Amino acid sequence: MEAKAVAKYVRMSPSKLKPIADLVRGKDLNEALNILKFTPGKGSEIVEKVVMSAAANAENNFDLNPEDLYVAEVYANQGPTMKRWRAGARGRASMILKRSSHVGVTLKEKED
Repeated sequence: MEAKAVAKYVRMSPSKLKPIADLVRGKDLNEALNILKFTPGKGSEIVEKVVMSAAANAENNFDLNPEDLYVAEVYANQGPTMKRWRAGARGRASMILKRSSHVGVTLKEKED
């Protein structure tokens, strides 16, 4: 049995979220939450929130024991990009790309 959670349109670039997702992939639920709690940066807070949501989904919707769960999949894919303009030299304009992400987590039960 597996439980999923997804956070869409997170206002942070996927290049900042992917290294944090790599830290917790394949870890036990409690170990993953400890790693995310003590990892600095805003990205770890976002991934931690999604992991906690997936754990709550597993416990409340599927009656799974949290001690038997591990992080099977974590991804931080690119969402839509907002395009903004900044004034440049000699009357030109340079584009600013404000990127967003979709963060997803899948928790599965350990096989005994």
